[in-house]
Amino acid sequence: MASIKPIETNKLKKAEVVNQYTGETWVYSETVKDHFFHPRNLLLDNPTEGQFDAEGMVGSPACGDMMTMWLKINPESEQITEMKWKTFGCGSAIASTSMFSVMITENGGMHLDEALKIKPQDVMKRLDGLPNRKIHCSVLADKAFRKTVNEYFRNIGRHDRVTTEGSRIVDKVLNITDKDIEEAVLEGAKDILEVQKKLKVGVGDPESIPEIEQLIRFYCEKYYG
Repeated sequence: MASIKPIETNKLKKAEVVNQYTGETWVYSETVKDHFFHPRNLLLDNPTEGQFDAEGMVGSPACGDMMTMWLKINPESEQITEMKWKTFGCGSAIASTSMFSVMITENGGMHLDEALKIKPQDVMKRLDGLPNRKIHCSVLADKAFRKTVNEYFRNIGRHDRVTTEGSRIVDKVLNITDKDIEEAVLEGAKDILEVQKKLKVGVGDPESIPEIEQLIRFYCEKYYG
């Protein structure tokens, strides 16, 4: 019977991902794992009527990710006194939302305007990083929060403070929008060539390339810092 040779350590495949913040070769930091296995402010049961001041939902189970969020807000100080959430999403989405919920409710609760300034990379720093291919998962909490805040403003009659994010066509030949480019960046494309591999954007409409490059820089700064 042939003997089985042990695998030489120098032949082991190098770690696929190195955490840019800690240098660890494990895909997820200890902080991410802690918030995934012990999520904060998770609400499994539906709340009772009137328990929260606003509710927002983004995504769809058919697309793979969905999140519902609830907020309780002090009407005088506009501090967020409570945030609950539940999601149909991956570990990165769970950990990111858990940390986000801690950030906006700690120390007595963050003011609405300050909470709206939090960027996905702020959450990632508190998590000690996420793999680049998982950064798009951290955006789910951001989108759910903004939708829930809009619902709160509608509920109190402050329609002037509701913000909307409409998409606009950038490539008129292929009808590609700025949101399509945003999604490409979230999926890892960092320059015009990588975005074109995903979308073919600008190939038939070369006049749109300067604007496309500007959008790529904007979204790279927004999500990757």
